Amino acid sequence: MPSPSFPFDVNDERSRTQFLRGVVPGALPLLHDRMLPAWGRMSPQQMVEHLAWGFDLSNGAQATHCPVPEEKRDRMKLFLSSNQPSPRDFMNPVLVSGLPPLRYPSLDAAKEALGEACNRFLEQPTSAADVPRVHPLFGPLGREEWSRVHVKHVFHHLMQFGLITAARPGVAAGADLAARH
Repeated sequence: MPSPSFPFDVNDERSRTQFLRGVVPGALPLLHDRMLPAWGRMSPQQMVEHLAWGFDLSNGAQATHCPVPEEKRDRMKLFLSSNQPSPRDFMNPVLVSGLPPLRYPSLDAAKEALGEACNRFLEQPTSAADVPRVHPLFGPLGREEWSRVHVKHVFHHLMQFGLITAARPGVAAGADLAARH
């Protein structure tokens, strides 16, 4: 059965929201412990916990530092507005020394934590949403920039495990996923 597809458009706010609210929760149940990534070395649970960590950073539930010099960050932030997906073998500088230990007892528990962290991000009150939170590459980001980061990041990892593919232009977000269920 083919993977669900999604037309990648990081510049369309409605598309980003639809991806995070619909496509992601629809794709995660398809992930299981025995799946192997098309690239990289993460296990399914490591990937899910890694994504949850990203949402926790944007929600202020976790914090990190940004080792990228401030003078380079503005140039790097241009990537957030490009409709280019994240490169396959990109290595987060904060994780170069390795992934952190697993925090959850199972993949299912990690998926639940990811869903909760994503929902906290989506449901943040406006007063909290624009409080800048530090991203490990881009430095302090507001909600709009974090939304772009999350779509690029989650899209990248769902593709890594074959849970989603990039759609042809004009295919509705999640159309293939809806047809599968």
